[in-house]
Amino acid sequence: MDIKLFDSELKIMDVLWNEGDCTAKHISNVLQEEIGWNINTTYTLIKRCIKKEAIERMEPNFMCHALVSKDQVQKMETNELVNKLFDGSVNKLFASLLGRKNLTAEQIEKLKQIIGDLE
Repeated sequence: MDIKLFDSELKIMDVLWNEGDCTAKHISNVLQEEIGWNINTTYTLIKRCIKKEAIERMEPNFMCHALVSKDQVQKMETNELVNKLFDGSVNKLFASLLGRKNLTAEQIEKLKQIIGDLE
């Protein structure tokens, strides 16, 4: 599966990931309160997500169900970042991330734990 979601579409998905299945109207209300979107903007973006097969529309009441998980999207976005900016090299990504900041001993230990869990 390779779905490219734009930032605005991810806002729609975030509501579904955080709250589970809900109506398009509810998504519109949440995003109107959080970022000031009007109902037409929200519905247009929901329809784009449906077309991309990220959301399934169910009746009654224009219920929306996420067809992709947040984890799946994070993996796709991470792969795209690594491929686009770091020549497909995870090592280059980590070197870039770690080279920009002085890490505390606690952060270094946490990273070692994460790497240890992968081995």
